[in-house]
Amino acid sequence: MDTLKIKIIDPMAMKLLEEMADIGLISIQKKSENRFSNLLEKLRANGDALSLEEITAEVEIVRTERYTKRGVK
Repeated sequence: MDTLKIKIIDPMAMKLLEEMADIGLISIQKKSENRFSNLLEKLRANGDALSLEEITAEVEIVRTERYTKRGVK
């Protein structure tokens, strides 16, 4: 499965994408699938405040992933 980011220029294109989603060819997700954003959204929905340790741990995970993708150690 490939994930693409697409900028919709013509509203007709969105209609075509929605039709493809209706018949199960594709799935449309309007929000980014960023793990940190998802975690933050989930915690905010629960009304829980992040501790400094939780924030630091998540930042370190994201940094490690970025550096690994770039080949930096």
